[in-house]
Amino acid sequence: MKKIFVLDTNVLLHDPQSLFSFDDNEVIIPAIVLEEIDSKKRLADELGRNARHVSRLLDQMRESGHLHEGIDLPSGGLIKVELNHRSFVRVQEMFGEMSNDNRILAVALNYQMEQENAENSRSVVLVSKDVLVRIKADVLGLQAQDYLSDRVLDNSEFYNGNITLHVHPSVIDEFYTYRFLSVNHLQLRDRLHPNEFVILRDEMGTSKSALLKVSQDGMRLEPLYLSNDPVWGITARNAQQRMALELLLNDDIPLVTLSGKAGTGKTLLALAAGLLKVEDEHKYKKLLIARPVVPMGKDLGYLPGEKEEKLRPWMQPIYDNLEYLFDTKKAGDIDKILMGMGSIQVEALTYIRGRSIPGQFIIIDEAQNLTKHEVKTIVSRVGEGSKIVLMGDPGQIDHPYLDSISNGLTHIVEKFKAESISGHMTLEKGERSKLAQHAADLL
Repeated sequence: MKKIFVLDTNVLLHDPQSLFSFDDNEVIIPAIVLEEIDSKKRLADELGRNARHVSRLLDQMRESGHLHEGIDLPSGGLIKVELNHRSFVRVQEMFGEMSNDNRILAVALNYQMEQENAENSRSVVLVSKDVLVRIKADVLGLQAQDYLSDRVLDNSEFYNGNITLHVHPSVIDEFYTYRFLSVNHLQLRDRLHPNEFVILRDEMGTSKSALLKVSQDGMRLEPLYLSNDPVWGITARNAQQRMALELLLNDDIPLVTLSGKAGTGKTLLALAAGLLKVEDEHKYKKLLIARPVVPMGKDLGYLPGEKEEKLRPWMQPIYDNLEYLFDTKKAGDIDKILMGMGSIQVEALTYIRGRSIPGQFIIIDEAQNLTKHEVKTIVSRVGEGSKIVLMGDPGQIDHPYLDSISNGLTHIVEKFKAESISGHMTLEKGERSKLAQHAADLL
């Protein structure tokens, strides 16, 4: 049964291609949505770019007919700009203010009332990424849902980058004898991904175990190449941290993603690995560390001082970790060290767009606050001979229209999990302190 989908402005600003995501159903854009998009088109951030993209798409459609009469979509559906607000009186009685959200609700309510009297009635669904708009729709008796087409997986399907298998002890003995195992030898139901880690445990219940990594061609299980020696004074405190360091220090894996709660060591491990590769091994020319100024692309001119002074409040977590790694004693010592070295650069993601970054070890912190389009922009800046590390906590998001599933970090993990040039690790155990771990778990 075909449906009628009424789109909120935030859906189009989140994903301009949502215009084509509703198959053969009818897509309704309330006229007030065009006004809201028009008010965003001059912004220099992701919202402004998406607003301009939507405007261009609608202008192209206009060549095929009149938008207020309806234009056929390639999927077999129909798109239409709706001017009718006849149901606004009812909405106003319940919510009072003549806001843009209420006008969008009025359009959806009017369609629902029309369908109740239609011979071949269709369901009317309001699509919005605004939770309160969906709640208000429910109060009005409207069906409402979040925009789900850009989600790459369900909550239960997060790729962790490692798996534990219980096997016969002879399998573990075979690995230690030959120093490799064939993936086919394990007769797994689900396919292992390149650079995924496997923990083998004795199904008989003994302490016998082994830690392995899937080869880049996905055919063999191999031992970890790194010992558990300190990296710039940092030693892995658990198996997952050791796996993360294996990815971070492997020059054949140019894309590494790390996720985990606060205090699991993501930033510290990445910085330690970057310093080793840049300062000791000279594999890369520079260590570039960046965090999004949420939302990405906002001007930093609201803060006093030069660019470095403006950046400092946003970048302080990075400086805290660098102070720990360099074991500084006095305030301001880390600034002198970084100035003297010259090979470490701390930036805001605002300045990444348009650049090409070759031969660098790049760390992107708080990547969960990026959209999938912003992540694409950043990763596509990576030049020849560079390595990029994206990390964050998908459960701690500041962006108003992102969640643990639709954010850029989760998106790139899912899209690249089968690629030999990438590796992922989810860190679960907090190592900052017992208090920090309890706070992350309980709060």
